[in-house]
Amino acid sequence: MVERKKYLNWIDEVLDTEFIKVISGVRRSGKSMLLKATQQKLLERGIMASKIVFINFESAHFDHIKTSDHLKNYIEDLELNLLEKVYFLFDEIQEVEKWQIYVNSLRVDYNCDIYLTGSNAKLLSGELATYLSGRYIELKMFPLSFAEYLAFINYQPNQIALDQIFFEYMQWGGFPMLPNLSNEDIKRSVLEGIIDSIIFKDVALRGEVREKDSLLKLINFLLDTSGNLISPKKISDTLKSSGISISVATVEKYLTLLTDALVFYQANRYDIRGKEHLKTQSKYYVVDTGIRNHRLGKTYRDSIGSQLGNVVFIELKRRGFHVAVGKFKDKEIDFVATKPNLIKYYQVAYQMPIDSTREENNLLMIPDNYEKIIITANRMDVGNIGGIKVVHIVDFLLEN
Repeated sequence: MVERKKYLNWIDEVLDTEFIKVISGVRRSGKSMLLKATQQKLLERGIMASKIVFINFESAHFDHIKTSDHLKNYIEDLELNLLEKVYFLFDEIQEVEKWQIYVNSLRVDYNCDIYLTGSNAKLLSGELATYLSGRYIELKMFPLSFAEYLAFINYQPNQIALDQIFFEYMQWGGFPMLPNLSNEDIKRSVLEGIIDSIIFKDVALRGEVREKDSLLKLINFLLDTSGNLISPKKISDTLKSSGISISVATVEKYLTLLTDALVFYQANRYDIRGKEHLKTQSKYYVVDTGIRNHRLGKTYRDSIGSQLGNVVFIELKRRGFHVAVGKFKDKEIDFVATKPNLIKYYQVAYQMPIDSTREENNLLMIPDNYEKIIITANRMDVGNIGGIKVVHIVDFLLEN
């Protein structure tokens, strides 16, 4: 197993702190492996195996634990010593109804350190989450970054053209079980299984979706229009024109389910001059381009510009930025990436237009001194234009 150092370093920093540790991310992004790595770290530190309670709630061994009461009974039957330190590692905790109630009582009743994983953005929202308010810290986990992907394939400099490996990464995506598979039929089969488990379990089943065909058509629409501004009404009208009758309210429900399952991320519009978020129209980006290419039966060459934008958006989210679509007067900025006291503006283009200065002009119009960057897939375009850095996509992805 290749270590994912960013996430393992986080575990090192939070180990044995008083907070409940919550690891959230789309299904199959590596959360379970991180939890197992945490278990191994504890064993290596001399913690007895009997003091580590590891439960995967999707395992058949624990399918009898459906509610917080079931979990309570299971833990009590272990007869743990209340005075000795114990470690609770719960994988896919959202499978347990009202889990927050009992997890909070564990924190109070035991001398313990608690780690949870979940595949839903609403894991810590709603009325039940008040039980854990101020008592948890969250790590958001994504499929492999390009840097991690290179580590997984044991890339050696100059072994193969780095840019070509990037396009392979964009084609197949970064789910951790894929990089070392050489057979493309097996890769497609693995991707199909991942997509089915996300769509049918985390979206359709959890959201009690009856019209699965409508859901699949909507997903395909989002994948095919990545990088375009859309609204629930536009989606409804487009699907109706293709023979799929779906109301605006149903579209809104499906969009919420898909973003809750962390398979799509919504980028709202942001008025840079007015410094306010706009409520009309958004863009949706899939968590992994492998999902897009497999579902639509396409390659990275199809709509390559929008796929580059998708990769950049997810990388910015991976780096902890809040990402919006910028609007300045009548111009659009691909991404406004913000953290406390930090703003960066990004334009993404497969290559700089020969007969147009649109990409740099949109950025130069913004009257502030925050960093402005153009990301391209053409190495001949790299350089500096009027103070704006033009960076190759691979170099951007491999920045420290």
